Amino acid sequence: MTNLQKGAIGTLLSGALLGIVMVAVVFGGEAALSTEEFCTSCHSMTYTQKELRESTHYGALGVNPSCKDCHIPQGFSNFHLAVYTHVVDGARELYLEVMNDYSTLEKFNERRLIMAHDARMNLKKWDSVTCRDCHKNPDPPGEDAQAEHKKMETEGATCIDCHQNLVHEEAPETDLDASLAAGELVLKPDDWDDDDDDWDDDDDY
Repeated sequence: MTNLQKGAIGTLLSGALLGIVMVAVVFGGEAALSTEEFCTSCHSMTYTQKELRESTHYGALGVNPSCKDCHIPQGFSNFHLAVYTHVVDGARELYLEVMNDYSTLEKFNERRLIMAHDARMNLKKWDSVTCRDCHKNPDPPGEDAQAEHKKMETEGATCIDCHQNLVHEEAPETDLDASLAAGELVLKPDDWDDDDDDWDDDDDY
């Protein structure tokens, strides 16, 4: 074997080892950033953690869901969504965490609507994949509910279009299709009131 061949083999082995290390770092990092301990290291997230643990979702299926189960797509096929969520949304939320005062629940509630809407929009774009991981092939009782579920096949609806305010404290429901079309938050008609007429969310997008 010539020195050139030995060098080529050495380069290939080094590249393969480096690739394995990089994959391990990416997967390990994603797992570490998805833990509830990491999420609640920001004080503001302890409010929503408490709401989760007091909700009907906690323990409802014999499991105790954590932040990632709803807000971070799971599984290898959704890994790109998980990385994107950590990098893009995570960076933005870290910036907003630094720039806003969440020292009290009252101050947190001042931005609850926009944060709820952002989470809903993610679920809309993901076709509610994190909901579907647990709620497979739902078959709700009653003609009205079944008719609404048919919209998932006929109108491109997804779980979050109808099922908002299930876990955390209530925030006005948002029209996700209209919001996508307009490029800004649009409340469902029933949730408009005089206080929302001049809603300004320019700083949050």
